[in-house]
Amino acid sequence: MGEPLTISVITACFNSQATIGEAIATLKCQRWPHIEHVVIDGASTDGTVAVAKQTLGQGDVLISEPDRGIYDALNKGIDRASGSVVGFLHSDDLYAHENVLANVAACFKDPSVGAVYGDLQYVNAADTERVIRHWTSGNFSKKKLRLGWMPPHPTFFMRRELYRELGGFNLGYRIAGDYEALLRYLASGKVKVVYLPEVLVKMRVGGASNGSVKQILRKSREDYTAMRNNGLNPLVALPYKNLSKLPQFLNKRKRKINEIG
Repeated sequence: MGEPLTISVITACFNSQATIGEAIATLKCQRWPHIEHVVIDGASTDGTVAVAKQTLGQGDVLISEPDRGIYDALNKGIDRASGSVVGFLHSDDLYAHENVLANVAACFKDPSVGAVYGDLQYVNAADTERVIRHWTSGNFSKKKLRLGWMPPHPTFFMRRELYRELGGFNLGYRIAGDYEALLRYLASGKVKVVYLPEVLVKMRVGGASNGSVKQILRKSREDYTAMRNNGLNPLVALPYKNLSKLPQFLNKRKRKINEIG
């Protein structure tokens, strides 16, 4: 038998004292034992670093220094990661349950699998039990990419060797760098992906890409550029991408009705 699969979880943060402790708690309660936590802090001025230091174990990584934004921080995390698989847990996100990483690791038992993704819930920032949107990803196909489909990035885990081969995040993007990266990876034909049909991550509403109308418009402009630069027709893909979000709200309502019923 080979070495057990280690998952490097990268947390990029800046002045996240209010939420990072809860995010880390959902990481520390994971039943999969082989985890490396890489915390990349952008020189926070609050207690973020102190909270992070309390959680670090032997072999974990903490860097606190100025950076050029979240994608610069994530690239630093990938460079410092030593695990076979890399995932991201942002400082205001939560793992949905204690078996998330164990279930992800089980998918990677197949050596041909390059990446795994699942479903995501957008939750109220103050009450994380209140679901705003339920994002059921569905299975991957290249045809879906042409229609603006993309798995939720917080649920995406990929082998570290593929990041080395395909590159990290393009710092020319401020909000849509994760979309551009996923589009580049999945369109390359070099990544065999597996869909894990369960909620892996809860994301608080109000992040960089969904916090205001101005941010949403900027993301749409960056999505347009990412599509054009990766061979998609944005006049087709962008409307489909935006319209595809509507069922996420309806999906949430159906789940609530079923729970009440």
